[in-house]
Amino acid sequence: MVGALIGALLAAALWLGTRVDPWLGALAALGAWVWVSGGLHLDGLADLADGLGAAHRSRERMLAVMKEPHVGSFGVIALVLALIAKLVLLMLLAKSSANLWGLLLLPAWARLGAVWWSVSLPPLAAGSAALFAGKPDWRALALGAAALALLSALLAPALLLAPLALWGWRRFLAQRVGGMSGDCLGAGVECSEIVLLVLLVVATAF
Repeated sequence: MVGALIGALLAAALWLGTRVDPWLGALAALGAWVWVSGGLHLDGLADLADGLGAAHRSRERMLAVMKEPHVGSFGVIALVLALIAKLVLLMLLAKSSANLWGLLLLPAWARLGAVWWSVSLPPLAAGSAALFAGKPDWRALALGAAALALLSALLAPALLLAPLALWGWRRFLAQRVGGMSGDCLGAGVECSEIVLLVLLVVATAF
């Protein structure tokens, strides 16, 4: 539900701005995206990038770097690339005007992924993500996924590939990181949203 409301805000901002220029629409949607999330997911992306960049295959070093309050060079690079990617992809989506319905569902898919990762992976350390660890409500997850799949089939068939993107991030966390944390979940939401934007943009070419 929250994801759908976020998607509605993004679609409205993109549509309104695009009435003037696609780039303005993309900038408006990106600004709304950052504002509505409070930058928390971007912060997680920066922290994870710093941790992985400085870890040198040491999990302890990675966790220590992720807890540091300042943003390092790897984090800055990740933030810049993520924001540029979203801005360009939103502009391309605005120019096509064909998959704005998909923008309604995209944040919901990413947040469903965050719930799945949080209940299916062990916490790296005590923190915000640990609050979600425990007994998973698989029925609720399955119903949420089924509802999103049905809506995607009707409104944006390209997003039927969303579960594959979510699985890919879970596999990355399990194999490369060894678990999840609040930063890992936030980074996953950002990366998933970018991948799903790519799917929507590519779908406009066919």
